[in-house]
Amino acid sequence: MADKIFYFLTFLSLISAMLVIFSRNPVHSVLYLILTFFCLSGHYILLNAQFLAAVNIIVYAGAIMVLFLFVIMFLNLREDTEPRKGMAAKLAAVVSGGLLLLIMVAALRTADMSTLNNPASFDSQIGLVENLGRVLFTDFLLPFELASVLFLVAMVGAVMLGKREAGERNF
Repeated sequence: MADKIFYFLTFLSLISAMLVIFSRNPVHSVLYLILTFFCLSGHYILLNAQFLAAVNIIVYAGAIMVLFLFVIMFLNLREDTEPRKGMAAKLAAVVSGGLLLLIMVAALRTADMSTLNNPASFDSQIGLVENLGRVLFTDFLLPFELASVLFLVAMVGAVMLGKREAGERNF
């Protein structure tokens, strides 16, 4: 049963990812990207990584996509004002995509996949939130705390940038 769900989610995520690329309407493209993120969250659940699935839905499908929609609405894109992309831009996109594919194939070619098919080394508790919290607060406590200080500084900076000056007028 899990393999049928996996293949269905894989098919749906590939189709929605292709629709993100080939959609002419940017709002439709964002909606297809949200569907892709939900499919990826389904894959995380199948891999017993519930925390990653929840974070993917909350952060990416929620906050980041709302930000994308705001940017698209602010840009006010119209076909008559947008310049047509030349052949050089299309060639650069194909070359960069090909290089990315080459790097990914080279990285995966040397990967050790023998541990994935070994049932003796399978641990069903590996992706649970409890184990993630234990590792974060024991082995990676310093980087976790440094990231929280970095987020605090970013929030203070955003508040200071957004604060109005005393003599500033609003129109």
